Amino acid sequence: MKRNTNSSSKTRRLVLIGALGGISIFLGVSGLGLIRLPIFSLTIMHIPVIIGALLEGPVVGIAVGLIFGLFSMYQNITAPGLTSFIFWNPIVALIPRMLIGIVAYYSFKLLKSKIKSTGVCAGIASILATLTNTIGVLGLTYILYLDKYAQAREISRDAVAGTLLTVGLTNGIPEAIVSALITIPIVVTMLKIKRN
Repeated sequence: MKRNTNSSSKTRRLVLIGALGGISIFLGVSGLGLIRLPIFSLTIMHIPVIIGALLEGPVVGIAVGLIFGLFSMYQNITAPGLTSFIFWNPIVALIPRMLIGIVAYYSFKLLKSKIKSTGVCAGIASILATLTNTIGVLGLTYILYLDKYAQAREISRDAVAGTLLTVGLTNGIPEAIVSALITIPIVVTMLKIKRN
């Protein structure tokens, strides 16, 4: 009986990894994963990673994050833009994306031990996970590609930190809020279904 339960649990996780990884890729291919606003663009491609981690744990989150990161590398190699070279590096493309799942799951678990509301916990975990991705990518860009980024953007070395901080604030914070708004109803509903 226990073997069957473990087997069905593993199958469920694999199906969820495939489904959420597929959604992340679909969002990227279709352009639906990028919400273009007059001043900036918001990505929602990381949201399946958060949902996977909150519903099935860090392993699912890491796996979906890996799929998101690999697709990000593929996109930037096959359709390069001004700063695509950043995402050619697996350290930048993969590590922050895989950390999304870890931060989402463990912050949710910690919050659940102190706060009763699943929605509040899922919202805060989503925000923290999104900011992990933003800070990870921008921080690694600064550490690994300071000169190359300055050259690509035609700015001085001294202006890179300010430019990346501006990107972080104008994109990262709205992305974090949007991810919480999308994640909360999905996770609350799915966890209720799982419990019943």
